[in-house]
Amino acid sequence: MRFQILHESPGRVRLKAIQHSMSMEQADLLEAWVLTLEGVDRVTVHERLGSLIIHFHGNREDLYQRLSDFSYEKAGNQCHVISANSRRINREYKEKMVFQVLLHYAKRLFVPMPLRRVINTVSSVPRMWLAVKTLVSGKLKVEVLDGVAIGASLLTGDYSTAGSVRFLLGLGDTLDAWTHKRSVDDLAKNMSLHVDRVWRLNEDGRQEEVPLSMVRVNERIIVHTGHVLPLDGTIDQGDVMVNQMSLTGESVPVAKHPGSSVYAGTVIEEGNCVVRVTHTAGENRYDRIVRMIEESEKLKSNTEKQAYILADRLVPWCLGGSALTWLLTGNTTRAVSVLMVDFSCALKLSMPLSVLSAMQEASRHKITVKGGKYMEILSKADTVVFDKTGTLTNACPTVCSVVGFHGLDQKEMLRIAACLEEHFPHSVANAVVKAAKERGLDHEEMHSEVEYVVAHGIASRIKEERVVIGSRHFVFEDEETRILPEDQEAFDSLSAECSWLYLAIGGVLCAAIGISDPLRPEAKEMTSLLYESGICHIVMLTGDNRNTARAIADELGIDEYRAEVLPEDKAAFIRTMQEQGRCVIMIGDGINDTPALSLSDVSIAIGSGAGVAREVADITIAAQDLREVVLLRRLSQKLMERIDRNYSFVMGFNGALIAFGALGILPPAVSALLHNGSTIFLSMNSLTPLLNQA
Repeated sequence: MRFQILHESPGRVRLKAIQHSMSMEQADLLEAWVLTLEGVDRVTVHERLGSLIIHFHGNREDLYQRLSDFSYEKAGNQCHVISANSRRINREYKEKMVFQVLLHYAKRLFVPMPLRRVINTVSSVPRMWLAVKTLVSGKLKVEVLDGVAIGASLLTGDYSTAGSVRFLLGLGDTLDAWTHKRSVDDLAKNMSLHVDRVWRLNEDGRQEEVPLSMVRVNERIIVHTGHVLPLDGTIDQGDVMVNQMSLTGESVPVAKHPGSSVYAGTVIEEGNCVVRVTHTAGENRYDRIVRMIEESEKLKSNTEKQAYILADRLVPWCLGGSALTWLLTGNTTRAVSVLMVDFSCALKLSMPLSVLSAMQEASRHKITVKGGKYMEILSKADTVVFDKTGTLTNACPTVCSVVGFHGLDQKEMLRIAACLEEHFPHSVANAVVKAAKERGLDHEEMHSEVEYVVAHGIASRIKEERVVIGSRHFVFEDEETRILPEDQEAFDSLSAECSWLYLAIGGVLCAAIGISDPLRPEAKEMTSLLYESGICHIVMLTGDNRNTARAIADELGIDEYRAEVLPEDKAAFIRTMQEQGRCVIMIGDGINDTPALSLSDVSIAIGSGAGVAREVADITIAAQDLREVVLLRRLSQKLMERIDRNYSFVMGFNGALIAFGALGILPPAVSALLHNGSTIFLSMNSLTPLLNQA
């Protein structure tokens, strides 16, 4: 495809696609494809102009060369685009707001007053009817106040005020709906599965890793323990336990057997299975996620719920104030001025927008928050508990040594280890696979079905012999592996400076693989910043040995550490902290962290970790920088500060308007304008970035 260069500057270029017109679907596809290019930081595509703005680092000519190879057909096979919802939402609501404003002022300028009165009266009927229905149902809510205010203006012959109030209320409704839909859409995209490649089982029984977009209906894919199901289907082989919390809300995993239906977005907690695909990647998954978010009570924080309750509780006081003003003054205009003002509009609009905007801001930093209440809890938490491996330590541990026993070839042992480990989403497993790849070792499937033992290791069979790889406890105590006498000296001399994976075949130790797991470079700064943000207790839990754990704890300067712990020990520790009255944040990345993540007050998963950890966690952060935890903490604190300011402003400003209206200083139209104008101003301010104001 050809592009015209419109503007160039260092690290940025604006191009125009040479085509007649660009649909929203094409714009989304182009944007998704350009983001896959190496060196591209971000891209914005304007479908109406057919232009795109690319921010990049690296060689400009290389970027142009790759862009020249673009085609929508090829991009469609390489990229999975969830939907063009964001573009449709923006276009729909922008046009709707512009139409509302133009229509309102066109009526004022060009429609004769008698006809305008008729239009205002007829247009006000729906809101007054809603007020009547709400009142008949026995509820005294903000809809009643709005209907009474408009009705009172019409009865006093103030048709202009009635029209202005209805216009401002309509504008506020449109803004509320736009922001909510856009926020939900963005959250849904961030909570989508992001699975790009899967293991497909061919008819001849061979496994191959292919892009998700290449999988067709009725083909079979293999899903292992800890992985997210990327597509809808039925179990073809295997018995598994599936975590369906994301779709059904069930907290207990559900047993699935051959013939059972399974759904995209759920997670295999135990077992491995072959799934026959019934729906390919597409809209169904996205629609379910959007519906889940829209219906989920998690979207509302306790503060939001309190705002809704308070807003409705203030309605009788506003009505009573209006009635009292009329009784004391006998002035209908003053009474209507009081009705023009209520606390509920600003409270009900600004609080949810503040929370959704904060969640959106978090998503721009590659942080997915599954509900506003978690940010509220995060802002007041006093204890942080970290897993070590893959969380505090480098996300990519490396193989530093391979020792083969009784004359076995080191490369062959590493090849077997990589063949077993490649199926499981753990940082240590990734290190073994990477080491084999760097050494040019191909590892075709040579084993039978693999069994993953949580927090211990992996077992399988090769040529009828049992093969296990994992921790010392698993290999030597659980599996009762023997060390041949001639290997004892070499085994005893293994360095204590790294962690070891042990590989045994047929009950005999065959190899030891040394794993170096350095701390993340930002970990020490992150812990210091957490203390500065108000966290008073930081703990590290690890299944590693005490010497390694002590060294890391000392380097980080944290309060407490526990070594050689099992998954149930981590969960028990979280429960103990909570019994002491602490509000606990748990941060982890593995399957073994899921019990603790489930129990904590708010849980954070590392994005590169196991799918089940991301599924259970309330928040997911990208793996690049642990300082995102500090950023999220500050964002949550700023959110609560904004909410407190909003409360103070709403109560003070609207209280003053009611007083001025009752005293006859402000006429009804001005009261309505100031009230609704302040509500829109407060709502717009609630959408501004929080961290930029720090």
